[in-house]
Amino acid sequence: MLRQVEGSQAVAEAVARCRPQVVCAYPISPQTHIVEALSRLVRGGALLGCEYVNVESEFAALSVAIGASATGARAYTATASQGLLFMAEALYNAAGLGLPIVMTVANRAIGAPINIWNDHSDAMSQRDSGWLQLYAADNQEAADLHVQAFRIAEELSVPVMVCMDGFVLTHAVERLDVPEQSTVDSFLPPYRPRQVLDPEHPVTIGALVGPEAFTEVKYLAYRAQQAALELIPAVAADFRDRFGRDSGGLLHGYDLAGADTVVIALGSVLGTLRDAVAELRAEGAARVGVLGLTAFRPFPAAAIRAAVAGAGRVVVLDRALAVGGTGGVVGTEVRAALGGAVPVHEVIAGLGGRPVRARSLRQLLTDGNLPPFSFLDLDHAAIEH
Repeated sequence: MLRQVEGSQAVAEAVARCRPQVVCAYPISPQTHIVEALSRLVRGGALLGCEYVNVESEFAALSVAIGASATGARAYTATASQGLLFMAEALYNAAGLGLPIVMTVANRAIGAPINIWNDHSDAMSQRDSGWLQLYAADNQEAADLHVQAFRIAEELSVPVMVCMDGFVLTHAVERLDVPEQSTVDSFLPPYRPRQVLDPEHPVTIGALVGPEAFTEVKYLAYRAQQAALELIPAVAADFRDRFGRDSGGLLHGYDLAGADTVVIALGSVLGTLRDAVAELRAEGAARVGVLGLTAFRPFPAAAIRAAVAGAGRVVVLDRALAVGGTGGVVGTEVRAALGGAVPVHEVIAGLGGRPVRARSLRQLLTDGNLPPFSFLDLDHAAIEH
């Protein structure tokens, strides 16, 4: 049923309808409303069979989730920014142990200097940890992706981050449909773990692995990510059939037919980008299409190549800077995927919550001399000062 609801509340309700058995909570803006809402659902009896664990840090939150998942419980937590960095060691442990934990990352910039606003530098910094990363374009997709994430995680036995833009989505009130309990139950089967720590049948997990087998361990992690490239679209298709809306998958294209320029982006900026492109198309000013990435890990290289085939250039709008590298994080991946077949222009935009305005996007997309790498709306006076 459609209703006006805050993004964090919608995510909390969607997570609750996935029937988690352990929720590990430590507050950090802008994800705090999610775990607060889950605590009310547990305390009020709306979420039964769930142990809500208040912990002393973000590292502890994921560590408890690891322990819970290893004993066969469906586990969930949430974090953001510095909290995700504090979890870094545990992130690799969860992935290396093949534990299907689902975690919301309310994307927020990383300090110093301190910045509580949105960009993607937190999740992107952990892109090689072995977690799947799914990015929501709006709050409807944020709620829907959590339902899909539990199923994907448990079918592959890998952890999944669902990333939603901090404040822009987490604190925004939108009209959306939180998935109903009966439909979620038909879509998401009860959790049946591949491995369980059981005192009656003791085993050791995460033990020392020497050079003779460590490459093979990492190969298995690689293979799981490759399997996700097929599973994610399949789960999204099943979700569409059951829930009646197209949500999730690897990527979504808008106005790609006949586009000379294709803009690639992820997260909430896609809404502004689509509006700007629609205006340009209506005015006949430029033939521009938009390619929105939902999956960043695994990276859908083949799907991107197919989507931009025929375009004269690709512009990547990136909200995370690879300092000291060749540009943005997403842009570097796109360049590698396209292998020089299409010119790629990387644009760093929206760092630390700076608005990405339609006016700036229109100027960017009609610029016939766009350099290979640039910053959107760079304040040169501030730099000189």
